Amino acid sequence: MVSGTTENRMASSIDATKPTTGTATTSSVRDNFTLAKGELNELMRATEDQVTAAGNADALTADFVTNVVLAEGITICIKAASANATATPTLNVDGTGAKTIVKDSGAALVAGDIAGARHRLILKYDASNTVWVLINPAVLPQSNIVIVGKALYPVGSIYTNAAVATNPATLLGFGTWATFGAGRVMVSLDSSNALMDTVGETGGSANLTGTTGSTTLTIAQIPSHNHDNGVFTKLVSNSATTGVSAGFGGGAALGSMASVGGGSGHTHSISSANANYQPFITVYMWKRTA
Repeated sequence: MVSGTTENRMASSIDATKPTTGTATTSSVRDNFTLAKGELNELMRATEDQVTAAGNADALTADFVTNVVLAEGITICIKAASANATATPTLNVDGTGAKTIVKDSGAALVAGDIAGARHRLILKYDASNTVWVLINPAVLPQSNIVIVGKALYPVGSIYTNAAVATNPATLLGFGTWATFGAGRVMVSLDSSNALMDTVGETGGSANLTGTTGSTTLTIAQIPSHNHDNGVFTKLVSNSATTGVSAGFGGGAALGSMASVGGGSGHTHSISSANANYQPFITVYMWKRTA
């Protein structure tokens, strides 16, 4: 039955009007016995006449004592010999040809839907799509969860968890994991930037105090700024009106100097810490190493 539709229950094909009273014929009686035999055979195959599949895990074959004639809704029961490893296993019943096995919804199987030896498979034939529908796929076993997990997290993958600090080896059931990137954020590799052109490179500083991670600025990088030279202008003015020589540094007269600026030597000092944090949120982070 395809999900979302009403299941069609098997109706008998036996003609209850044959043979008619007083006109019994060998052919009409035989026809009804043939129909009855077919229906009984299908009932037997679906309930009692199970066979062990041959072939391999993803190309199954089945040989019933009474051959199956493919028709819509035909039901069979076979016992698997091994688990499927692909999403498209096939089944060839009594030489009728290999037909893909799908789920009841028509979706493809996943590895382990056929659990392996002793899994009794109930299958219905979908004639319109020429597929066998597996009515009872297995619950995905732990071993296959691990297979899927390993595919999702190959060696080198990063696992994050925003609540649980447990090593992923315990949570996921596979791999060797190491804590990763403490106090750092990740950035994509950039082959054109020497600072980040190799996997695993680190750089930057969380808090630029002192010289760690600092950069000496060039003159061109320093923001434009001005200095008040009013004190020096006043000295020059006084010397002109009083005849007193104004001196600077070692005592050299200022003469007619009216301002100080341009390349005059001076020092700037910054005493506050330069926090360099981007917006962030903390999580537990691990890297699979093996």
